[in-house]
Amino acid sequence: METVRRALHAGSWYTDNTKKLGEELDEWLRATGLPKSADIRGIIAPSRVFLLGPSHHHYTPKCALTRATIYRTPLGDLPVDLEVIEELKATGKFELMDLQVDEAEHSMEMHLPYIAKVFHGHQVKIVPILVGSLNSQNEAMYGRLLAKYVDDPQNFFSVSSDFCHWGSRFHYTHYDKKHGPIHKSIEALDRMGMDIIETGDPDAFKEYLQDFGNTICGRHPISVFLHMLKSCSEKISIGFIRYEQSSKCKSMKDSSVSYASAAAKLDGGGSR
Repeated sequence: METVRRALHAGSWYTDNTKKLGEELDEWLRATGLPKSADIRGIIAPSRVFLLGPSHHHYTPKCALTRATIYRTPLGDLPVDLEVIEELKATGKFELMDLQVDEAEHSMEMHLPYIAKVFHGHQVKIVPILVGSLNSQNEAMYGRLLAKYVDDPQNFFSVSSDFCHWGSRFHYTHYDKKHGPIHKSIEALDRMGMDIIETGDPDAFKEYLQDFGNTICGRHPISVFLHMLKSCSEKISIGFIRYEQSSKCKSMKDSSVSYASAAAKLDGGGSR
């Protein structure tokens, strides 16, 4: 029996027009400048895509798995890898999220059109994992549990996160005046976190978050992914590609959200 997760954010958060969405994705993917190389996770066609996204509306101290069998997008349906879902359920470490919780969450849905576009024509399945408010021990535990999937060259990982949410409406107004305008202070703070993520050290990232409280919504998925890379057999490095802010904050009345994108790549350039 099929259980379809609808693309409830299509038409609001992003266009639901198939042609327009395809054209926009083509443009954005070209802008990354990433070559179609066999050693960049996210360009070659795997058979399975793991999605790790933060939970914005539903509280859980664990990670949660989907009950859906199909994720719908304006560019076509993406089947869930039920075999892997069952394998993860059997560990006893995961919750199951109701379809309403699944459909309300935008973090993973925003990645689905990219996946449908990049892997069009390939028989790819997805493994959506909603990452809750994990403590440090559980971030490491899930990282160790999922590390074996990193070692499989047929697997790809997509981690969803914004960066700094700055302004009184986000209850975060950290400002280091030595950097000049507020937006430059925000960028310096974000780039400090990006540099730490590139080291692959989950403990250093956790310390950074504790020291500065940067409002990175996907901090738990990022931490789990860093633990995955730390625990896997492969040597994989992370490199950030682009950084943007929704607006340039100049006064304490302003607000902005930062966005940063990165790619994880096998060290040494060997193909998989």
